[in-house]
Amino acid sequence: MWDELVELGVVAEQSERWSRDVRELLDVDGAAPAPSPAGLAAQLRPYQLQGYQWLSVLWDAGLGGVLADDMGLGKTLQALALVCRAKAAGELTAPMLVVAPTSVVSNWAREAERFAPGLAVRVVTATGRKLGMPLAEMVDGADLVVTSYTLLRLGEEDYLALPWSGLVLDEAQFVKNHQAKTYAAARRLPARFKLAITGTPVENNLMDLWAMLSIVAPGLFPSPQRFTEHYRIPIEKAGDPEVLAALRRRIRPLMRRRTKEQVAAELPPKQEQVLEVVLNPRHRKIYDTHLQRERRKVLGLVDDLQQHRFTIFRSLTLLRQLALDASLVDDEYAGVRSSKADAFLEHLQEVVAEGHRALVFSSFTGFLGTVRAQLDAAGLPYAYLDGSTRDRQQRIEEFRDGRAPVFLISLKAGGFGLNLTEADYVYVLDPWWNPAAEAQAVDRAHRIGQDKTVMVYRLVAADTIEQKVVALQARKRDLFARVLDDDSGALSGQLTADDIRGLFT
Repeated sequence: MWDELVELGVVAEQSERWSRDVRELLDVDGAAPAPSPAGLAAQLRPYQLQGYQWLSVLWDAGLGGVLADDMGLGKTLQALALVCRAKAAGELTAPMLVVAPTSVVSNWAREAERFAPGLAVRVVTATGRKLGMPLAEMVDGADLVVTSYTLLRLGEEDYLALPWSGLVLDEAQFVKNHQAKTYAAARRLPARFKLAITGTPVENNLMDLWAMLSIVAPGLFPSPQRFTEHYRIPIEKAGDPEVLAALRRRIRPLMRRRTKEQVAAELPPKQEQVLEVVLNPRHRKIYDTHLQRERRKVLGLVDDLQQHRFTIFRSLTLLRQLALDASLVDDEYAGVRSSKADAFLEHLQEVVAEGHRALVFSSFTGFLGTVRAQLDAAGLPYAYLDGSTRDRQQRIEEFRDGRAPVFLISLKAGGFGLNLTEADYVYVLDPWWNPAAEAQAVDRAHRIGQDKTVMVYRLVAADTIEQKVVALQARKRDLFARVLDDDSGALSGQLTADDIRGLFT
């Protein structure tokens, strides 16, 4: 896919334009900060105003960027403020296109209606063929068009054929794979201004960050191979402090990141704790038996990881399921109690009895089924959400209005796009390889609007693969912190001309 973009001239043309436009930022120190825009029905917090002003500088220069504020700090509002400013200035000569995960599309429509009622918004919910109407007709007269990553990929040619004032990629980790069609569609879309919005610009490795920057700032690091050689390998493998400092210096003008600790002093604390669960004897014996078998299999294949990746991943997934509930792997174990489900229920009953409300996440819908059966038996009301849930909003309202004090959510379906500050307890029933996915889930409750201390419990089965997953998370979390969350606050301060000059060194 990358070779195709190079061959078509997309990479060279975008890189040249980016290098030309970035020089306009060199007199940034003399620019007056943009006032809060007309048409925005919200009072921006000081850090949101600074974020909007930074976006305005980029917009005026025709440059893109990455808004990487912590989850729950109002990134959508800052982007809407920019659209309001562009409309008030008569600069929306074509619509602004927002691309988001399917589950977040409706949230953009609600936020726009609430905070930017003067914008003409169109939500694209299906392909033009399915709706029986061309995309151009659907978006005619719109200021803001919201669609999903799936629809952008499926209808790429339709989107590429239309003019756009700008492109906003929400939850931009969805384009982290530069070899995927969704990435290519975002890269090729004709828009002078492109903005990536994400609380997790680095999920797995530094190529996630490169992919986003290559879309919004295509001339910064034009080649993935050179970025790997000059930055990724020295930082990830050797921890080279000079290369790390150089990377931070180069991305600083085009990335804005503020953490909750820096800007939301009124946000109550978040207390996190690991609850270690000891498997009962029958559960333990089943797990150990399968562990020996899968270990022999994986160790025989791991030398050729690429060739056997699927088989190895299947073995790891099997062990993760066994650590939760043996019956997820084989119905013959249906009579074996799930140690983790029992421990969770015991903890949850006490929390609910004290009047608290809880979000409960698992990456396995099968295990959520086990938990549902136990809640039903205990007479505890709950709401449930996974990828197959049709009446998503109704389930959300059941929890919000108090009819259900417990909300069971699959990590994939509810890890983003939800604002559930009614909860003050969060349970993560199984650790996922990627700490960013867990952080996204936890921050459904710990975000602006929360007025209670949020208690986070991660349940980990002792002496199982889950403890290895937690160790892997720690290494990934360390990479994220070293690149983005340095103590100097370099990615949260005001932009200077020296920062801009750093783009050329």
